[in-house]
Amino acid sequence: MRARDIMTTPVTTVGAETSIKEAAAVLAENGFTALPVVDGDRLVGIVTEADLVRDRVPRDPRARCHPGEDLPTVATTTVGEVMTTPVTGMGPGTDVAVLAKAFLDDGHRSMPIVEGARLVGIVTRRDIVRVIARDDDTIATDVRRHLAAYGGDRRWRVGVHDGMVTIADEFDDETDRHVATVIAEAVPGVVRATAFAARDGDDR
Repeated sequence: MRARDIMTTPVTTVGAETSIKEAAAVLAENGFTALPVVDGDRLVGIVTEADLVRDRVPRDPRARCHPGEDLPTVATTTVGEVMTTPVTGMGPGTDVAVLAKAFLDDGHRSMPIVEGARLVGIVTRRDIVRVIARDDDTIATDVRRHLAAYGGDRRWRVGVHDGMVTIADEFDDETDRHVATVIAEAVPGVVRATAFAARDGDDR
């Protein structure tokens, strides 16, 4: 499964000149945690909820419990003043497992998908969670559809349980079974695929 299989496109973006208030409204209205910042279609940065909140909320003057400890506020007004740049991006062909590792290791919540410097999509942690949550019947239907182009729709018997796919091959061809597992494991929601030679009476 590749980034292109699950990425959102077109992407909601802002420019460096976009006001912080406007960017905050886009995040709040859409439930996003970050927005890519572009110049035309070229990715130049990313702005997150934390970037917009940082140093922009003063203490309530009616509750001065800590004299001399006022939180600093700043006069920034545009996304370009608070965005992160340069920004990490990955290609459409990136393995989703690599994306998931980046989210876990580096704390990213979203990853811009780029071709060169051109923004073509975005993948979020929620996109990966949505893939994991796909129901088994939907996964099985997708696997059968993909396998039908490789050996016909009557050759393969597919079962899915908790994202684990079993493929019974009506023929006994080890090479074809390997290809079938590769095809199946590229389907969103598949955790692992196993193929075996079908036997009479085998209902696995």
